[in-house]
Parts: sequence; structure tokens; C-alpha cells
Amino acid sequence: MNVQKLIVRTLLKLPDAVLLAMSGGQPLKIDGRTLDVTTQFLAAQGAKAPSLTTLDPVAGRAATSAGLKLLDGARDPDVDVRDMKVDGAVGPLDARLYTPKNATGPLPGIVYFHFGGCVIGDLDTCDTFCTMMSEIADCVVLSVAYRLAPEHKFPAAIDDALAAFRFACENSAALGMNHRIAVGGDSAGGYLSAVVAQETLRRDEETPSVQLLIYPVTDMDWQGGSWDTCADVYPLTQEVMQWFIDTYLNNDDEKNDLLVSPLRAGDLEEVASAIVITSGFDVLRDQGMAYAEKLKEAGVKVTDRCYDRLAHGFTAMIGAVPAAKRACEEIARDLHSALRG
Repeated sequence: MNVQKLIVRTLLKLPDAVLLAMSGGQPLKIDGRTLDVTTQFLAAQGAKAPSLTTLDPVAGRAATSAGLKLLDGARDPDVDVRDMKVDGAVGPLDARLYTPKNATGPLPGIVYFHFGGCVIGDLDTCDTFCTMMSEIADCVVLSVAYRLAPEHKFPAAIDDALAAFRFACENSAALGMNHRIAVGGDSAGGYLSAVVAQETLRRDEETPSVQLLIYPVTDMDWQGGSWDTCADVYPLTQEVMQWFIDTYLNNDDEKNDLLVSPLRAGDLEEVASAIVITSGFDVLRDQGMAYAEKLKEAGVKVTDRCYDRLAHGFTAMIGAVPAAKRACEEIARDLHSALRG
């Protein structure tokens, strides 16, 4: 553990009253919710760093990666991890395969996509959470690093996500997966997963068994609600989210495309059952909840949870925020149930 990480972990062990005093002195309350004290402390420290919007994407990726390394946890020792390549839309993509060490035969699987607005993030962004899913959900996890903007704007990430899911379906035996293969991700990864679930159905291809959507982007032109009330909540402020959108899309007209805003799809009756997770302090909270409700109205089986005291990005805070670790464990248990339902 490096010195900076040791300092952060030591500070986080201080009593809540001390952390709160170092974070402005008053609990942050929005929309009837109160932010977890540890998360509030991290947000107060993170807000002092340069905004992603002031950095070029390459520098933003490096800064985010360094920051997340201070918050992540250790890999589950009961999971085997192997780096590999999968077929993308235009060439091979980096991927990482997670398999429980006690696996004696094919297991259910999930193709997973990391967060980062389709601009930042990599396989390490969700590494700890992927080991947790593999162990608790007793499944094989294939984490895929899709192409990022601005080098590869829309629809490159979508094309790669679809190609990666097809790869898993076509190579399930070699991956140790059985016929139940889910798709999932957090934030941008949740967005990609929702689109994969819809688009494979439209194209009459093999569809996911389950879609795990963790604080997903579902409408890139969403207005009002948590978009405004949580506009200044670190780490995903409204300004940063708008920067992601502007960097990812080629023009504003693309916001109306169903491959950009899956909430706008009219026919969802046949899509995969869903686990939809939102966080209380998140500009994306209300659009995630709206997607869960739309799925329910279409008759889709949905498990939805809102972690009221957590902020966006908590899947990458497993090693630093106890409430985030508990939430991620619960999500993994939900996935276990869904993959065997």
C-alpha cells in the first residue's frame, strides 16, 4: 500500500463526527436523503482536485485511475483472474475473465462494462467489484474494455459492447459459461448494457438472460429532478456529465437515437429481466428510476434498489466506504438470484 493510500485509509478510520467536521460540519441533505459521512468526506476532498472538464481525456483517464486506486479493495482470493482478448467491432479488445476457484463446470456468466462516460475508465476501474460478483454470484465475469471517445465517438462503444456479448455467446464453453449469460455495467456501462439488451432483441439475435444496470445513463437529454438537485454532488456533477456527453456524441441530434437514450424506446415487453440500481446522490438517479418503472410497465421482471445514502460511482469505493461495500455485496446477491431465476 503506497503512502497516499495509507493516509487516506487512516483518515477514513476517524470517527464520523471528525470526518463530518472536516467535510463542512453539516450533513449533506438533498431530496430528503442524507449522504453517508465517509462519502461526504471523500467528496469534500475530491472536489478540491481539478475538474475532469479542465483536462484532456488522456489526462483525465490518468487522474481518475490514480484516484480510484486509493479507494479500491483487494481482489477476492477465491477468484481466478485472467487477462485475455475478445472480438470487438473492428478488432480485438482487452478483457479480463473472472472465475470462481471452486467451479466444477460451466456457470452462468455476465459480460460487464466499466463506468466512465464512454470517455475514461478501464478494466481496473471495476476490478474489485468483478471479483466480488464472481465469488458471491457464483458466476463467470467477462469484463471488457470497449473503445472510448473522443478517439472513438458514438457508436463505437455500442458496436464493441454488442460484439463482446456475441463473443461470449459464441465462445461460452471456452469461457466456462453455460447458456445463461447476462450483461451489466455501471453508469456508462449500464447504458451500454441496456442498449445491448434492446438491440439484440431488435436484431433477433441471442439476448441476455439478465441486464444489470447500476446507476445507468438512460436519456442523454434528461432534464430536471436529480439532474438539478444533485448537480454539484461529487464525483459526477452535472458539468462533468455534460462533458462526457459532449465528448462522446458527434452532435446533439444523436441524443434522440435509441442507441443513445434507451429510455425513449417504445417497445420493451420482450427485453431481459433487469436489476436496476440507483444512488440517492446522483444526477442520474431519476432517469435510472424512470427506466426501471418503464420496464415494469412493460411487464418486465425488475429488481430495483436505490442506495439513498450513497453517491455515483460507489462500485469503485469498496475498499474505502463500508456502506459501498455492503451495497455491492447485496447487488452481487441479487445477481446470483437473477441468474438462477
